[in-house]
Amino acid sequence: MLRPLRDMFKPEDHPRLLVGLEVSDDAAIYQITDETAVIQTVDFFPPVVDDPYDYGAVAAANAMSDVYAMGGEVALVLNIAGFPPQVPKEMIGEVLRGAGEKVREAGAVVAGGHTVEIAEPLYGMAVMGLVHPQRVLTKAAAHPGDVLLLTKPLGVGMVTTALKGDVADPAHVAEAVASMKRLNRLASQLVQRAGGIAACTDITGFGLLGHGYEMAEKSGVQLRFRFSRLPFVAGAIQYANDWLFPAGTCRNEACYRPKTTFEGVEEEMQMLLFTPETSGGLLVAAPPDRAKALLARFAEEGQDVWAIGEVAEGAGIVVEA
Repeated sequence: MLRPLRDMFKPEDHPRLLVGLEVSDDAAIYQITDETAVIQTVDFFPPVVDDPYDYGAVAAANAMSDVYAMGGEVALVLNIAGFPPQVPKEMIGEVLRGAGEKVREAGAVVAGGHTVEIAEPLYGMAVMGLVHPQRVLTKAAAHPGDVLLLTKPLGVGMVTTALKGDVADPAHVAEAVASMKRLNRLASQLVQRAGGIAACTDITGFGLLGHGYEMAEKSGVQLRFRFSRLPFVAGAIQYANDWLFPAGTCRNEACYRPKTTFEGVEEEMQMLLFTPETSGGLLVAAPPDRAKALLARFAEEGQDVWAIGEVAEGAGIVVEA
């Protein structure tokens, strides 16, 4: 949808724009000084859970995640909200409170925003972050031989879809919500501290295969995932076997199946990998020695991380059983 704008804003006219429409990464990056660049992103969506506080917290974690995927720290956010007039003010307040507490956890500040009346609820944030211009993480920096690491389990989209259909186990919902609310801040900091790592993205609406393909395409490589190594939240595989996929699964499949090769993976599990995620983890491509050091850092911090595949020469995505 943004392609018509590319000819309007030529890179040579905006030399301080380090990441924009031409690069199309997780967020835009604009260099201010030799030491500082601004990361700018925006994200919002309808409710994915029933509790308004959790909805706000999940939306905030999701919106801020793009800053962490680029290797930065969140500094300031603005609320973006639309609610039907019949929604009680107390409920809207809980959405904003849940989001605000996530922003405070990130060490950032809510500085305002904009709200409109709308037929269906929408909430999210415009987020500003900061990063050193020489320490930006991008989708375009993966190399053959890199190890692929994932910092959150997959499958929350399956659980939230089951929740909407009133068939989700409450324990499954609780685990999925906890995962979605967890910030990617510490994971991003650990990647930066490990050094020698430049390739990263976060797993959200396009699912593992969609965002994985973006990294493969922009880096000019092939990503190879091992299904047996992939982590999933409780209930995700069960709901996939029950064929409870959201509409977004089919849209992602239509776009990314031609770019994906499956080897010995059942159809339901293929569809599971096309399923959209909300506030998912970071997908990191790290050189083998840096991957080993990063795994050790995550273990020291008690943080989850999984080695789920590797980068190879070629193109597209391969998923092996």
